[in-house]
Amino acid sequence: MTEFNPMTADSVRELLEGAGARVAARSGRSEHYGAPRDFSFEVKAAFPNGMGFHIVARQFNYRDPWEASGRVNDLVDVSLLRDGSYTPLPKGYPFFQGEDLEEGVDEARLREIIACVKDINPKIYLLQELTGDM
Repeated sequence: MTEFNPMTADSVRELLEGAGARVAARSGRSEHYGAPRDFSFEVKAAFPNGMGFHIVARQFNYRDPWEASGRVNDLVDVSLLRDGSYTPLPKGYPFFQGEDLEEGVDEARLREIIACVKDINPKIYLLQELTGDM
C-alpha cells in the first residue's frame, strides 16, 4: 500500500507561497461549524504572471476504519485561473488540456502543476489564439 501524504490549507499555502504566489486560504466544516459542508479547505493563489489557482479539498477521505487516525485530505481539485477567470492551458502542457479543472490531485502532482503554471508566459495564449490553436 502506498503512503498517503495529507494536505492542509497551511501546507498548500506554503507550497504556493514558496513558488511566489499571493495566497488566501480558509478551512471548511472540519474546523468551523458554520463553514460550508462541502469542503475541508480551499486555497486561492495568484502568481505575478496573472495565472492562479482555486484549490478545494472536498470532504475527508477515509483510509482506514477508524475516523481518528484515518481522516486525511490527500486529494484536492485544482482549477486554473487566468486574470481571475477559469481557463485551460494552451496546447503542449501536461495539465488542464481542454478543461479548467484537474480532479483528484495528490501532493506530488500538485507540485508539478505549480511548477508548470508559475513560469507560463501568458502571451502564449495570444499567440495560440492568433494561430488558431485555441
